[in-house]
Amino acid sequence: QVQLVESGGGLVQAGGSLRLSCEASGVTFRWYTMGWFRQHPGKENEFVAAISGTGGTTTYADSVKGRFTSSRDNAKNTVYLQMNNLKPDDTAVYYCAATKYGASDQETRYTHWGQGTQVTVSP
Repeated sequence: QVQLVESGGGLVQAGGSLRLSCEASGVTFRWYTMGWFRQHPGKENEFVAAISGTGGTTTYADSVKGRFTSSRDNAKNTVYLQMNNLKPDDTAVYYCAATKYGASDQETRYTHWGQGTQVTVSP
């Protein structure tokens, strides 16, 4: 059974940093592109970032480019999202997701999802 568990969310002041983690189990981790999505209050999921199975390719939404960095440690079955210079608009529930196919910003391409972790950025 595939399971993804996010952690690292919390409350931070604008300009601060957080690092989210997502640990996978029940999957051959290196086969999967890992994506990050977020859901703002009252809105649909928004693509944030994706990283290929080997970590060689990363993609980012324009809203986070230059501030967020995705990385992975396949030996630990874990993907990370380093979030710097956080803004109040970054407040959302953040989800990690896995797809066996190529990187995509379309949530329908992802077959496995974590439970989410809350990030709140105060002004």
